[in-house]
Amino acid sequence: MKNNQLLRFTTAGSVDDGKSTLIGRLLYDSKSIFEDQLEAIELTSKKRGHDGVDLALFTDGLKDEREQGITIDVAYRYFTTPKRKFIIADTPGHIQYTRNMVTGASSANAAIILVDARHGVIEQTKRHSFIASLLNIPHLIVCVNKMDLVDFSEETYNNVIDQFEEFSSKLLVKDVRFIPISALKGDNVVNKSENMPWYQGAPMLHTLETLHISSDINKIDARFPVQTVIRPQNDTHRDYRGYAGRIASGVIRKGDEVTVMPSGFTSKVKSIDTDKGSLNEAYAPMSVAITLEDDIDVSRGDMIVRSNNKPTVSQDLEVMLCWLNNKEAKTNAKYSIRHTSNDQKAMIKEVVYKININSLERDITDKTLKMNDISKVRIRTTKPLMVDSYRENRTTGSIILVDDATNETVAAGMVI
Repeated sequence: MKNNQLLRFTTAGSVDDGKSTLIGRLLYDSKSIFEDQLEAIELTSKKRGHDGVDLALFTDGLKDEREQGITIDVAYRYFTTPKRKFIIADTPGHIQYTRNMVTGASSANAAIILVDARHGVIEQTKRHSFIASLLNIPHLIVCVNKMDLVDFSEETYNNVIDQFEEFSSKLLVKDVRFIPISALKGDNVVNKSENMPWYQGAPMLHTLETLHISSDINKIDARFPVQTVIRPQNDTHRDYRGYAGRIASGVIRKGDEVTVMPSGFTSKVKSIDTDKGSLNEAYAPMSVAITLEDDIDVSRGDMIVRSNNKPTVSQDLEVMLCWLNNKEAKTNAKYSIRHTSNDQKAMIKEVVYKININSLERDITDKTLKMNDISKVRIRTTKPLMVDSYRENRTTGSIILVDDATNETVAAGMVI
């Protein structure tokens, strides 16, 4: 049976830890590169005087990056193996690009954290692991790279594991795995390394293909944010009124007793419709249209939930906010807040504390919000939002703030 489950993963590490080379090696060894791409990169590598193919060029798509040899933006790559489909978000290592990591990692199932075997766990490793933990990424794969430069030493590898485990015990990450690799030489990336017989685990690609990700989605809390109301004006569907959207979490079944939030009206699910016909049940992340037995006023931004399991309805939210904009945040300034299919106005009432990303300490004295800052804030919205905590539900627990004047997304937040 061909299982084409989609796995999203993000890569993070310090500058020159070899992230772009690792992704290049993954694409190259799993035969996921087009021939014309390969020819162009072989040509560029030759021009630069490299002996072989410079694998990092596969992902460094922006011209600035190719010239400086660094990754600035989030580069997305897609590839497929017989077991799975993958989307890679290659995010930058520099301190000033924290926001890109937050963007690239927000929907990932797994994060690959690269550590240079010669330098061990450094400040950047801690920051990236902390952000991965903050974004509730279920699986962390720590790849100890450049093992070829430490003579494939098991002792060096074990030292890095000890350093990482000492630090990561403070983080809320359920599943951490370690793999010794050499991205440049291809050891333990797609194929098992002959240079490290002491490592008994699987290579990186096999680990990614076999990660258990079905339980990453919240299957308990049924949440259905309504995106639009479907009312076809034709003879066959004269009285049809369907509420269309994407199930954020949980399972919805025909006949379920449901409540429409925020109005609180209750009804039962009459049918669950898709373009392929009707279903008896649907689950996240399927897109469906739901009809109800009673004629209730439901519109975009409302949420259909099970009557015995409701989200929190509140105008006052405590949020971990990552500021994404060049301009500083203004307290009590009005922003648009977007949460699932709901758009409201909101203001930042208070900055509770700021996190020093390097020491992970809380700073309660600094109340400014500048680009790349991560802070705990209190937000007040004009109308109530139906939220869950981000730890429980990554879809109904996330918000973004938009500047109405420029229409720029200025912040991304996780509801506490």
